[in-house]
Amino acid sequence: GLSSLTLDPQTAHPNLVLSADLSGVRHGDTKQPLPSAPERFDSSIAVLGAEGFTAGRHYWEVEVEKKTKWTLGVVKVSVNRKKRRPLSPAEGYWVIMLRNGHELKVLDVPPK
Repeated sequence: GLSSLTLDPQTAHPNLVLSADLSGVRHGDTKQPLPSAPERFDSSIAVLGAEGFTAGRHYWEVEVEKKTKWTLGVVKVSVNRKKRRPLSPAEGYWVIMLRNGHELKVLDVPPK
């Protein structure tokens, strides 16, 4: 069935501002003074959903308004959250991104 995505504030990079209901996120102008946590992204500007999954088919309906740059995807729970790494399947990231307002890129690998 359908369910709403809830973001996990413990994983949010300090430049990200989460909505009060934890369903939205925006890039803030300054780094927030957040406590250090092993699950927090310190280099990559990212936040995870509160619930993960290990199998199945999943989709999200996302509103990005009139943004010219965004990235959305899924990651392995084991990704390095302290060092910036390439957004590639080899590093545990499967993403779709928009750049320059019109360049849509998908970084994935075909299923075997």
